[in-house]
Amino acid sequence: MKKFLLVLLLISLGSQAQELKPGFDQFEYLQLLRAYARWGDSTYYKQIPESRTYKKKGRKYRSEEVGFMNSWEMYETPSQTVISIRGSTGDQISWMANFYCAMVPAIGTMKLNDSTSFDYHFADHPQAAVHIGWAVSACFLLPDIVRKIHDRYSKNRKDFIIFGHSQGAGIAYFVTAQLKYYQRIGKLPKDIRFKTYCSAAPKPGNLFFAYDYEASTQFGWSQTVVNPADWVPEVPVTVQNVQDFSTTNPFKLADKMIKEAPFPNNIIMSYLYKQLTRNNKKALKKYKLFLGRVASRMVSKNLKGFEPPKNYYESTDYSRCGTPVILNPDEEYYKKFPDNDSTLFVHHGILPYSYLTEKLKL
Repeated sequence: MKKFLLVLLLISLGSQAQELKPGFDQFEYLQLLRAYARWGDSTYYKQIPESRTYKKKGRKYRSEEVGFMNSWEMYETPSQTVISIRGSTGDQISWMANFYCAMVPAIGTMKLNDSTSFDYHFADHPQAAVHIGWAVSACFLLPDIVRKIHDRYSKNRKDFIIFGHSQGAGIAYFVTAQLKYYQRIGKLPKDIRFKTYCSAAPKPGNLFFAYDYEASTQFGWSQTVVNPADWVPEVPVTVQNVQDFSTTNPFKLADKMIKEAPFPNNIIMSYLYKQLTRNNKKALKKYKLFLGRVASRMVSKNLKGFEPPKNYYESTDYSRCGTPVILNPDEEYYKKFPDNDSTLFVHHGILPYSYLTEKLKL
């Protein structure tokens, strides 16, 4: 028995010391989930064992709260450094980041307060656009994260895991994208390896942001872990308009094709085209009004000195992002975690995600 335990210990230590590898690692993700659970108190994580890899007493750093009550913490193994980003808290201002969900271009400047502006570059594509609430959160966190990365790199640490669950996952997309951009322009060393786990992640931006992000992290360097019973990966609400397509598309020629069609086909086609596109345009206007301009007034009252954008991106076409890892619930799962309209996060917490991860057969 003692020999068996010794072998398990050596295997565990070996997994902690190995070089960071691409692709989904069941053990790695489970330990990140368990460590993340320790953000809460003992009533929150009472059914979740402590991480064998990232123990609470071994935590190296926890940041101050900034922006929308955003915070992050750092763990280390002998060879890896983890950047774990906190999700939503029970505070109203934390939830403002979620509801402030109009889109802004993926390149720009955020005026965070009276003394601080942040230049962000989350994607190269000129049509890429992102969720403003989580983008602002990332901009608040990134200067501190970059400082810590430089510090750890100076001690010859080059392997970093970025982790977030729920809102933290939405922010993790933008933190990862910005760090990858910094590597390209020389602000961070190119020999740093970043690997990202976005757990229970909402949709962070449009399809063109997703294309850019997935291209920069492809071949296993960013995993999006989803429980299909969880509603959070289905938000924000998405409305697609004809301007959301790539530059070359048939909808650009719709007016010309309708005018050139013979009578009465042109009248019928014009009527049908308006019916198919009119309500989407109205939905976009309301989306920008309530979840952009109205929400920004509430945000400005809570983030002193924050300057909201004068114009929002003309889109609400949100898309899922990252390499998907699907934790498929079965009949046994629903017996343990039954659907419940009075407990809206029954499928979203650490416990159901941990349970499904443990059952994965890779």
